[in-house]
Amino acid sequence: MLRNRNTLRSLASRSSSRQNYVNKFNSSRLLTTSYVEGPLEPPLSTKTLPQFFNTEILEPHSSRPALIARQERPRAHGGPASRNLGVTSHLAWDFAEFDRHIGALARGLLGMGVQKGDRVGVIMGNNSAYATLQWACANIGAILVTLNPAYRLTELAGTLNAVGVKHLFIAPRLRSSNYIRTLAEAFVEIRNAQPGELQIQDLPELRNIILVDNAEEGRDDIAKLKIRSMVDWREILMWREDVHEAKLHRKLYEGLHRDEVINLQFTSGTTGLPKAVSATSLLCSTALISVSPLSSLCKTFICFYYIRLVLGNLAAWTHGACIVYPSPSYDPPSIVDAVVAEKCTALHGVPTHFLGVLAEVEARNAEGQTVDTSSLRTGIAAGSPIPIDLMKSLIEKMNLTELTNAYGMTETSPVSFQTTPDDPLIKRVETVGKVQRHVKATLIDPQGNIVPVGKPGEICVAGYLLQKGYWNDEEQTKSAMKRDENGTLWMHTGDEGILDEEGYLRVVGRMKDIIIRGGEVSLQAFRNKYRENSPTILFQSKNLFPVQIENAMTAHPEIREAAAVAVPDDKYGEVVGAWVVREPHTTITREELRQRVARDINPQNAPAWVWFMNEDGAPEELPKTASGKVMKHILRKWSRDMVAKMLGRVGKH
Repeated sequence: MLRNRNTLRSLASRSSSRQNYVNKFNSSRLLTTSYVEGPLEPPLSTKTLPQFFNTEILEPHSSRPALIARQERPRAHGGPASRNLGVTSHLAWDFAEFDRHIGALARGLLGMGVQKGDRVGVIMGNNSAYATLQWACANIGAILVTLNPAYRLTELAGTLNAVGVKHLFIAPRLRSSNYIRTLAEAFVEIRNAQPGELQIQDLPELRNIILVDNAEEGRDDIAKLKIRSMVDWREILMWREDVHEAKLHRKLYEGLHRDEVINLQFTSGTTGLPKAVSATSLLCSTALISVSPLSSLCKTFICFYYIRLVLGNLAAWTHGACIVYPSPSYDPPSIVDAVVAEKCTALHGVPTHFLGVLAEVEARNAEGQTVDTSSLRTGIAAGSPIPIDLMKSLIEKMNLTELTNAYGMTETSPVSFQTTPDDPLIKRVETVGKVQRHVKATLIDPQGNIVPVGKPGEICVAGYLLQKGYWNDEEQTKSAMKRDENGTLWMHTGDEGILDEEGYLRVVGRMKDIIIRGGEVSLQAFRNKYRENSPTILFQSKNLFPVQIENAMTAHPEIREAAAVAVPDDKYGEVVGAWVVREPHTTITREELRQRVARDINPQNAPAWVWFMNEDGAPEELPKTASGKVMKHILRKWSRDMVAKMLGRVGKH
């Protein structure tokens, strides 16, 4: 983040002369300063999301496949019979059928008392109900609040209250979470209240809980707990179009504006402190993948996370392409089955998910099975930096020849940089590409000065894609989003990056995760460095970037995953600590790993401490958010505990 008042002035002065170094994309001129602007063509859409659906998707593509949910039965929501694309084994909608369900739900929401601006929470995996809710809420001006299915009760209650969720849609259970029992046991008022009349002291805004129980998994729990307040999803759908709610729906639809908030998305919380991001128009962000109306996009993830919401669902549907849900939650065997059976063209995920899918393909091949992934072509790897070795493996082993790499954050809707299939392979695996259309970006130093190309700096982003602000949190909004003297609003990402002379961006890590390895100083001097407003006193220091160290480690064939963190050190202030997941049945040693990094980068980057997961008391897995991001703050705590026990030390430092 910015550290003095010169920042905005610095940005403004450079903004006024940006014509000297703007990346024009169609020019051979090389950049000298880390400031880029994306093309202004094609222009941004001025339509609301529902308007875009009706005019640009439904009209030309009504009979094309829109949604395939392989673990839902046909007509899971009841209503009039439909052709279900001729499929009898599972749910399969064309866009016309999808639209019919959206309309029925929009009318049902209005009949239930949902008003424009109401926050509608959703906790469930990938299913047709979630897909329908996404569009139905947008149709009536309600705000969809996508909640993390992995939240514990206190986290769930906190997020519901933070944004004032009034109507909550839940699945009975997902993996080990049983939402019916958890809510009913924690809030006894749920059991006896009438539908629509909830009065819960700890959740004062909540009025309705709607259960999406297509598989009827929650029937026994509701009966045993004698819950009266929960409404069955199928009971609220209004299939008739000649009702009062239909007129109200049309009125609300006509009054929608593209700058209104349509979604609240909580940040993934790698720091443990998620904030509610207010999103408005997402239409330009959805046009970043290489799909066509004949494409099928297989989703590997749960819908709550923003890059899935936008670059998964919306990116496909706004192109008239089909979404395939292999299963409600992440399940590599189901994903591989879906790719093969549905001839999926694209695959989206974060590195953790791709690792699991690739391992499933390799395991089947080793058993002599033929896994035909020849239909695959494109997709997006995002959410966290993807190891170079993994990117190459996906291209070579799964035919993802046009796989792209993307960078962004929830606050930027979400992608601001992305590679393209036409980029050289080295750029596609080592960078996150160039700045997107209608987007500005710059990299600054701690004093707010724009850095030269090739030098690291904090990534700042501006343009239509910025959030409207953190919901009801003006202080956090002002801290992260600042205007320069020309009135340009910049999102300060907290990420460290390096821009090259062609405009390609390498993300080297979170600024707070950078490892600062210095000269010989006392431990007390190291501690003084972190006192508020104290000067930096480490001398001969070198910034070490975790992503580069992690890439060096995962390039080894015996390393599946790796995470590098800063470990306090008496002599150097900070040294590298590595948390490593080996490939099964491999035996690479700490010293071998250290030497590998020292050889491939330099000795300063070599880990001074190495911990293998599930050894020496280390947990079995890396700690991750539900979206697959490694939680470095937890690893730093684990590191301190292991150092105190003198476990994992390697080499001389």
